[in-house]
Amino acid sequence: MKCRYIEGSKESLVEISEALGMRGKMALEPIIATVQEIIEQVKMYGDGAILDYTKRFDGADLSESLFRVTEEEIQAGLSMVDDKLINIMNKAARNIRTFHEKQKEEGYSIKLNENAEIGMLVRPLSVVGVYVPAGTAPLPSTVLMDAIPAKVAGVPRVILCSPPRKDGSLDPSILAAAQLSGVDEIYKIGGAQAIAAMAYGTATVPRVDKVCGPGNIYVNTAKRLLFGQIDIDMFAGPSEILIVADESANPEFVAADMLSQAEHDKLASAILLTTDLSLAEAVMQALDRRSEKSSRIHILAESMKDYCAIITVPSLEDAFAFSEELAPEHLELCVKNPDAWIGKIKNAGAIFVGNYSPESVGDYFAGPNHTLPTSGTARFFSPLNVGDFTKKISLIRYDEAMLKSCYEDIASFARAEGLEAHAQAVEVRFE
Repeated sequence: MKCRYIEGSKESLVEISEALGMRGKMALEPIIATVQEIIEQVKMYGDGAILDYTKRFDGADLSESLFRVTEEEIQAGLSMVDDKLINIMNKAARNIRTFHEKQKEEGYSIKLNENAEIGMLVRPLSVVGVYVPAGTAPLPSTVLMDAIPAKVAGVPRVILCSPPRKDGSLDPSILAAAQLSGVDEIYKIGGAQAIAAMAYGTATVPRVDKVCGPGNIYVNTAKRLLFGQIDIDMFAGPSEILIVADESANPEFVAADMLSQAEHDKLASAILLTTDLSLAEAVMQALDRRSEKSSRIHILAESMKDYCAIITVPSLEDAFAFSEELAPEHLELCVKNPDAWIGKIKNAGAIFVGNYSPESVGDYFAGPNHTLPTSGTARFFSPLNVGDFTKKISLIRYDEAMLKSCYEDIASFARAEGLEAHAQAVEVRFE
């Protein structure tokens, strides 16, 4: 299994960036049509449509029972989770909670005079939905990363949707993570139908203000189509890692980190930019050797062939210029003096500094959120954070003296826009 080797020039780096930008840009018309039909069916028929789609897509016949997970099911699932894993998830949850507590905003008020003020109020969303896929692998880490910041923000009701297994159960590790995160309700619903159910509400599923969490092309298409009916976390694309390395990097570390990202799915991207040819050759060999031992070799084979590359560049300046253009989801700095470059980086979802800060520590344990902008959107999107689960309300309180001091200016401004009634709305108070 070979990863492409490229001698990087400014021209070739631009070509690579454009090629990566086309990842996942498949013909979406059939998918959009399918998802639109699912959304309409759920909107019209609610729980009945969900039960039908659950049987059709997940092979689980839930017609004999409701799809809300009961307390008995939760406790039964928890009993099946290894105590060691529970302890690890507890540690991770503490780290995530500690990190996100620092992001809380209090709002502010500016006094204009004794009885006049302007300000900003910060309020949590009322209901948030978390979607957790369970296709090629269950993702309890996603539960922690999405539900904990919502609870830190003060969201009173967090619900979780995840596709059931054929026997109608959910993965026990997802149930455990939900309990540790403070999730209030859990539903056995997957795919686009879960997003539609949370967007419109059904007799069983509450309507939410926002949906967050990863998913396949159908889930992400549903989120896009329903944006506006609900808020969403971000427009997610295939996962990616960019590693910038010099001769000080360990080739085994670099190869392992590239594979950790490439195993996500066939469209995942893993790129090494290095100034050292011998490192590039050593990483190539390590990738080949390590990938053969992977349990997800069929996924690695596709992502490595199409979207992974080892690129030699003339200088670190060239490497970081390419990084800024790509705006990667994960950016690893395996260089002798990473601190010299951190201040110059503007576009990245998360930066992993040094040889002992692998991407995996961010995915599971460190505390910063692993829900990150992809496909170049780190140029303008941020990682999921507490602010994503709040809304801000402007506050304006003028008394008579304050309005009298400026009403003529307001009236003139309004007339400049041709809005006479706006002008009169302030003038009438002083006639």
